[in-house]
Amino acid sequence: MKKIILLFITLFSITTSWAQQDAQYTQYMYNMSVINPAYTTDNIGVINLGALHRTQWVGVNGSPKSSNIFVHTPINEKIEVGFSFVNDDIGNVVKENNLYADFAYKLDLEESGNLSFGLKTGVTFFDVNFNDFVLESGDVFTDPDFEENINKSFFNIGAGVYYNTDNYYIGLSVPNILNGEYLDRKNGKYQGTEQTHVFLTGGYVFDINDLVKLKPAFMAKTVEGADLSVDITANVLYKDRIEFGIGYRFDDAISGLVNFRATPELRVGYAYDHTTSNLGPFSSGSHELFILYDLDILNLNNGFDKSPRFF
Repeated sequence: MKKIILLFITLFSITTSWAQQDAQYTQYMYNMSVINPAYTTDNIGVINLGALHRTQWVGVNGSPKSSNIFVHTPINEKIEVGFSFVNDDIGNVVKENNLYADFAYKLDLEESGNLSFGLKTGVTFFDVNFNDFVLESGDVFTDPDFEENINKSFFNIGAGVYYNTDNYYIGLSVPNILNGEYLDRKNGKYQGTEQTHVFLTGGYVFDINDLVKLKPAFMAKTVEGADLSVDITANVLYKDRIEFGIGYRFDDAISGLVNFRATPELRVGYAYDHTTSNLGPFSSGSHELFILYDLDILNLNNGFDKSPRFF
């Protein structure tokens, strides 16, 4: 019975009159182009490819899963373009697919760093299949308010700004500016909408010695109708190849993170979240896996002696 209740909580968290929360990321510093269209690199001639998969609240019926793939590359010293696909799935009932293209314009501030402005545009496909909503008893869910499946698509735009130097970055972004209505009961009793999310991110690299670097970072996310979400992490980078650390999401989870620069082009990482919220007794935690690959089409990224991309 408790698992059934948790499924209802998860489902209605995206269809109530308050707000739908975008997918949560623990390794946000390596998923930045999905969050902020202004994110840029200095890797001319390199196509940056990446993928991330997150399984949330393992053990809870109807728990969310999120996957994304992304690619971005500078086409010259001022302009960077990208593409992202994000899939969110809640209990095989609620599914959302996002296809977005990114454009960023970078200003070279010389010794002061780089300042970039970005735009994001694309389409969200939202599907709810109530035919698959079956209780643990085997009975079909028959609430008359949810008799019809939902299939909708929404155009959206986003924007961001990103400032970085060799040692730190800070970004502010709104990846979905327009609000889309997912569920609207005729008598006005409830309404499900895509709400505007605002992300503030930042990070720094401290050189402890020739072998060790300390990389603290943070992400704050706010959306109308939901509590402010704040992540802080502290990673240690050893020999520019192995990175490990801890994270804390206020009132939600404690995290462990690790990633490896397996080759000059390839980085893989994993994070585990131990749930500290009231879902903790029902969940064994959350798992997140990412992979990054730099496709050097101009053969400029040759060997481990090249300075790594910290963010």
